[in-house]
Amino acid sequence: MKRQWFSVLLVGLLPGLLSACVSFAETPGERFQKVMKEMAELCQSKKLIVTDSRCILPKLQSADPLATEEGRFAHGIKIPSSVPTDSGYKPGMTPEQYFDYLCKTEAGEFVYKTVENVDGIYQMRPRKAVTDYELEHLYALEDPYDITDDPNPQDYLVQPPFGQYQFLESLRTKDEVEISEPYVRYSRSSAKESKRDYVYMDGTRSHRVPYIVKQEGVPSLKSRYGYIWRGIQRPQDRELGIVGGELIVMDLQTNDVLGVRRGFIRSGGVRNLTGIWWLEGQVCPVKKALSSSQFIQRILRATAKQK
Repeated sequence: MKRQWFSVLLVGLLPGLLSACVSFAETPGERFQKVMKEMAELCQSKKLIVTDSRCILPKLQSADPLATEEGRFAHGIKIPSSVPTDSGYKPGMTPEQYFDYLCKTEAGEFVYKTVENVDGIYQMRPRKAVTDYELEHLYALEDPYDITDDPNPQDYLVQPPFGQYQFLESLRTKDEVEISEPYVRYSRSSAKESKRDYVYMDGTRSHRVPYIVKQEGVPSLKSRYGYIWRGIQRPQDRELGIVGGELIVMDLQTNDVLGVRRGFIRSGGVRNLTGIWWLEGQVCPVKKALSSSQFIQRILRATAKQK
C-alpha cells in the first residue's frame, strides 16, 4: 500500500520537477554573460594582449540600430503586418518552444502590391562585412538572420542571368574611397565593355558569361523604388538566443510598403567560447541562395525587354 502511494506521489510530482528543471536550465543569454565576465577577468588578470580573442569579445558593443540615419529611418517604417508588442512569450518557454511559436505566427513573406516595368532600384541601407568575433557575439549584430544575404547585390539584381534591372543604386560606403559622390550606381554596360567574366552555377553546371556591371559615383538618385533591412527587437529574444529581421520593399515617393520578408534565427549551445555562431543558426523561413533578390524582383518587376 505504501509503495502504491509513493508511486502516485512521484507521478504527481514529476511534471513539477520537470518544469523546475526547464526553468533553471541555463539560457543562451546567461551562458554568454557568464563567459563574457570570465573572459574580461582573465584578460585583466593575465594582462593579455588587446588582440587576444578573450579581450576582444568582452569589449564588443551591442548593435545600435539607431546609430545611423538610414537605421533610424528603417526603424521608423510602419508596415501593414507589423509584429505585435506582445510577442507571445510565456514564462518557462524554452528557446525551442519560443522559436517555433515565432516561426508559426510571425515569420514569412508578405506581398501587398507588385509594380511592373521597374528600371532600377535603391538599396537604402547597405550591409557591412561582419567579423568572426561578431558572429560569435550574442548582441553585436542587429540582424544575424540576414548575414547570409546575397553578397554584392549588383551581381544578383543587375548582372544577368539573375539580375533583371538596368541599375542598382546605393549609399556610398566608407570602403568606396575612390568615389566622392554620396551615391553609387551599378548599371548595365555591354559585353564589349566587359573586362572580366562572371561565373555562376545552374544546378550542378557552371557557366561563364561577360560581367557587364559598371560602377560610378552619382550626386542624386533616379530610383522610384527601393529596399531596406532592420532587426526586430523583442524583450526575451536575445536571452533565448533568438533574433528577428525584416527586409522591406517600398515606394520611395509615397513611403508605401509593398512587401516584407520577416525571418528569425536561433543559436546557442554551439561548441565554441560563447555558445553562439550565427552562420550555423536555425532559421525560418529557410533561406536559399538568391532568396532576397528573388523576393525583391517578385515585387518590383523589371521591364520585360531588359530581363
